[in-house]
Amino acid sequence: MPFAPVLRAEWLKIRTVRPLPATLLALFAATTAFSAIAGVSDTSDPESDPLFMALSGVAPGQIAALSFGAMAVSAEYHNGALRLSLAAVPRRGLWYAAKLTAIAVPTLLTGLLTALAALLVARAGLGPEAAGLSLAEQTRGVVGCGLYLTLMALFAAGLTTLLRSAVATLSVLVPFILVVSFVIGDAAGTAVEFMPDRAGQVVLLETPDGILGPWTGLAVTALWTAAALLAGAWSLRRRDA
Repeated sequence: MPFAPVLRAEWLKIRTVRPLPATLLALFAATTAFSAIAGVSDTSDPESDPLFMALSGVAPGQIAALSFGAMAVSAEYHNGALRLSLAAVPRRGLWYAAKLTAIAVPTLLTGLLTALAALLVARAGLGPEAAGLSLAEQTRGVVGCGLYLTLMALFAAGLTTLLRSAVATLSVLVPFILVVSFVIGDAAGTAVEFMPDRAGQVVLLETPDGILGPWTGLAVTALWTAAALLAGAWSLRRRDA
């Protein structure tokens, strides 16, 4: 069976499940709003990173990206939908690849648009604080932000395929990102830099000062995502629909 019609079918599912487009809208709104707030906040700290401040809305916005990836997969486990999907597409690997592509493409496009909007509104508030940002740094921040959000959505999608529940996935990932990474993680030394969110967000810094650089940090997040996707693929092949 060709890949294109399977992809069209999966894209149609995402378009017609109402919470999913709303989640992408929430991603845009939350990220842009929090970046705008950061832009008009006091930035007198000479050590503040203007690029990270301009894109700081990605911290709450990524929860929407995780939710999008998780819900797009978990919808298949309601009312026997997965059995129907696999009856139409018996090759599970092909179906899984189409599902992930249907998640990745709209997340990437939304992430790039969101990052650009967040950067523009935050720069307006930052004023002179952002004057030193080069075009290359801003481009890297926007592209990196879009890729980071896409990887987080796929991370959630892979974990949901393994756990078969968006609630279970988000119950693991949201506390991990909001609590472990920012509260417990600071006591973990350099190990915290290799957590999926911390590593990926290095690409949002104008001048990274840790072990990882912008793209190596994003590569670490990609490895976390690949592990989750492989675990999901293993579960999909081994377990009954």
